[in-house]
Amino acid sequence: GAFASALAQAAEPKPLPPKASVGEIVKESKASDWRPLDLENTLYMDLPGGRVVIELAPPFAPNHAANIKALAREHYFDGLVILRSQDNFVVQWGDPDERNPRPTKDAKMKLKAEFTAPIKNDRHFTRLKDVDGYAPQVGHSNGFPVGRDPKKGETWLAHCYAMVGVGRDNEADSGGGTALYVVTGQAPRHLDRNITVVGRVVSGMPLLSSMPRGPAPMGFYDKPEMQVPITAFRVAADVPASERSNFEVMRTDSPTYQKVVEAQRNRGGPWNVVAAGHVDLCNAPIPVREQGNAQK
Repeated sequence: GAFASALAQAAEPKPLPPKASVGEIVKESKASDWRPLDLENTLYMDLPGGRVVIELAPPFAPNHAANIKALAREHYFDGLVILRSQDNFVVQWGDPDERNPRPTKDAKMKLKAEFTAPIKNDRHFTRLKDVDGYAPQVGHSNGFPVGRDPKKGETWLAHCYAMVGVGRDNEADSGGGTALYVVTGQAPRHLDRNITVVGRVVSGMPLLSSMPRGPAPMGFYDKPEMQVPITAFRVAADVPASERSNFEVMRTDSPTYQKVVEAQRNRGGPWNVVAAGHVDLCNAPIPVREQGNAQK
């Protein structure tokens, strides 16, 4: 009886000691832990329901980033639509008429693929200590989740939730940015290094992830009335200051962000019974806040 009782007590998990939560760490952060969005590399996609704010990552896909800004500046996307919402996968926007697509002016329809970038392009990499099944090393670069292969000298943006990529056909060099998508489901990391990723949504994901799922194959909307119009698609630097959305992103090379990661790797009690001791690259979201909401 005593042995069985001792065994039962040993099998019972001990409560984890309390630890600071992500919210508490963010609340205690300093102004130096944050950086404002670069207006020249920020896009605003205005929809009937509100605004989606996208931050581009030129070091990883410089030609596509420049081309998407060129498309925005010639108002290519204005009046086009959200045309696809596939459950647990992506929301995509662009021209629904594939046979007679809207022509570009100065921007290009197709570019050479930028699936990876030279490691030397990335001067802000902070490695996660956790192992990853899709890359020899993973971590964050200036607020973006990235994988890298030091032996090949390559780095790339990872397909985490809210990351924005460039639609293409079977040919690797068949995309240019006229069709864009955002990841709205479980991170499809098998797409890493198979498609050009250009940035991530920093605000407005609920507008996209809540889009009704399309009934046609791959989540396409099969009736025009289902498509959601894009009111405007602009580079933030071109928008009057009074109309801008002013967000700042936590610096992923800051000690405070490392505390955020650790808070998710090993969560404290009393609710948590087991600390995972591991965090997935795509399960370490980067805090974003509106400027002016900083704690005093």
